[in-house]
Amino acid sequence: MTQYTPDYPEMIVPVGHVEPVPRRIRGYAANLPVVDTVRARYVWLWPGYPQYCIPRADIRDGVLIDEGRNVALRIGTARRHTLRLGSLSRSGAAWVWADDAPPAISGSVSFRWDAIDAWFEEDEQVFVHPRSPYTRVDALRSSRSVRVMLDGAVLADAPSSVMVVETGLPTRYYLDRVRIDWTRMQPTHTVSDCPYKGRTSGYWSVTTDTATYPDVAWAYDFPTRQVMPIAGLVAFYNEHVDLYLDGQLLPRPAAVTRARWEQEHRSTS
Repeated sequence: MTQYTPDYPEMIVPVGHVEPVPRRIRGYAANLPVVDTVRARYVWLWPGYPQYCIPRADIRDGVLIDEGRNVALRIGTARRHTLRLGSLSRSGAAWVWADDAPPAISGSVSFRWDAIDAWFEEDEQVFVHPRSPYTRVDALRSSRSVRVMLDGAVLADAPSSVMVVETGLPTRYYLDRVRIDWTRMQPTHTVSDCPYKGRTSGYWSVTTDTATYPDVAWAYDFPTRQVMPIAGLVAFYNEHVDLYLDGQLLPRPAAVTRARWEQEHRSTS
C-alpha cells in the first residue's frame, strides 16, 4: 500500500517553545473579568497550537484556590487550582507552573480553555484555543474544477472553488451551493468553532445509495474577516470523500486525529 504523503506544510514549533504574546489578552467567567494582561506568553505543550501563560498579578484577586496537588505536564510540574467566583466553582481550571518549567513561564498561570467563558485577543473574541503566530490561513479563489464523489454518487461538481490553505491541515475546497446535489444532504445539529475561521452555520450528513455518512460537509455563513471569501460556501472532508481536482483524484488524507480535529474546529453541540 502506498503511504500517504501530506501535501500541506506541517507544524514546526517544538514542544516547550515559549514566545511573548504581542497583544492584550482578556478572559471572562460568569460575566466578570478574570484575566487582563499585556504580558502573556505562549507556550507549546504540543506542536499544533500554544497556550497562554498569564502573570499571577494580572489575574483577578482571590479567584484561584490551590487544590494542594501537583500535576506532571509535558514540560514541567504545575500546581492545580480551582477557579472560584461567588457561587461559580470550576475545579482543575488552572495550574501554576513550577520552577522546573521553562524559566520564562515559571510562576505564571495557564487556564484550561473552557474554564474561561470568553477569551479576547485585543477586542476580538477567540474560540477553541489561542491563535498560533506560526499558523497561516489563506482563502484563495481558484478556477480549478472540483468534483466530490462518494460511493460512486456525485455530491458536487463545481468549475471553481475557494481553497483554504492552512498550516498543518489538508487544503479545504469551499464550493458554491448551486453546485451541490442537495437531495443527498441532510442538515444536522452540529456546530463547531475555529480560532481562525469562526463558528459554523451548518453541517450536513450525506446519504448515498448504500449508506449515510454523518457530518461530512459544513459551511461558515459569517466567517472571520480573514477568510471572508468562504462565506456561504460548503466544504467536504477530504478524508471521507473522493475529491477530484481538475479531473485528478486526490489521495485521501489520513483520518483526522483528535489533535488535528481540535486544531481545526471544536464541536459545541
